[in-house]
Amino acid sequence: MDTIPLRQIRAVIAVCEEGSFTRAAARENATQSGISQHVASVERTLGVQLFERAAGKVKPTPAGLRYYKRCVDAVGALEHAAEEARSLAGQVAGELRIGLMPTFTRAVLAPVLNDFVPRYRDVRLRIVEGYSATLTGMVMGDELDFAIVPAFEGTIGLKSRLLVRDREMMISGPRAGYTPLAPVRLSQCAPLKIVVPGPDNIRRRNLDTYLQSHGVEVAAILEMDAMIATLEFVARSDWVTILPSVISVNDIGRGELIVNPIVGPELHADFVVIQPTRRTLSTQARMFLERIETEVAQIHQRWNAAIKPRRKRRG
Repeated sequence: MDTIPLRQIRAVIAVCEEGSFTRAAARENATQSGISQHVASVERTLGVQLFERAAGKVKPTPAGLRYYKRCVDAVGALEHAAEEARSLAGQVAGELRIGLMPTFTRAVLAPVLNDFVPRYRDVRLRIVEGYSATLTGMVMGDELDFAIVPAFEGTIGLKSRLLVRDREMMISGPRAGYTPLAPVRLSQCAPLKIVVPGPDNIRRRNLDTYLQSHGVEVAAILEMDAMIATLEFVARSDWVTILPSVISVNDIGRGELIVNPIVGPELHADFVVIQPTRRTLSTQARMFLERIETEVAQIHQRWNAAIKPRRKRRG
């Protein structure tokens, strides 16, 4: 069989992920006609139709989707080989673009940076804070090397792995009257006035399901996709919110915000690392992620030590 050039393989990958010859051309810094010619050339060489073109949309055929997956594996293997070579040569340098939710920037990020930045002075670091939809789009658009977002169903062009399963906590201010660190059964609390993420936030569906399926009475709901404002509002009012433990660990013992583990049953959130399917993580990206995982593990140890001795439940 004739060898298919790498530029043609990349064209197939781009069209499959973008669902459009126009967007694929923009991504690959090529013309639309050039991308079309590359794809047509691959189809002629293979003797197989890779895409269905109808009503302005481009969808991979079953054969096209399978070919895409094999191509992504092959291109990824080439990038991984190059990254291994640089790593063995001791090169930890270059750009690192990371997307993080407020969940991970409030308490996790600072100690990670305090360790990472002095060690790897040749890494040009850029960190973007945002919510899951924005970060996912930026990873798809190759604006970020990776992002950490709540687990979701996945999509063509992205690969993911579980980073951490975190326990959700109820956060309130002193006016709400809860005992710090005392476990709470939400179904036994007075009807809650609760701040939740907007409907486009992945965590919202998980929260709604929990509240409805466990008989939690809700007096009022305020939708807010603004983490600092949410915490400031909760601290000054009798409203509550529900957030992962990693964001609230620094509130232990401070008194401005009251943190209570949720029980009966516990509520958890899964967070994943997402990256473009066609790319392998650089050495600096892997090291940064390892440091995040270490910090999260240490936070969980702090939480275990803080709540383990407590037996009495409030609510």
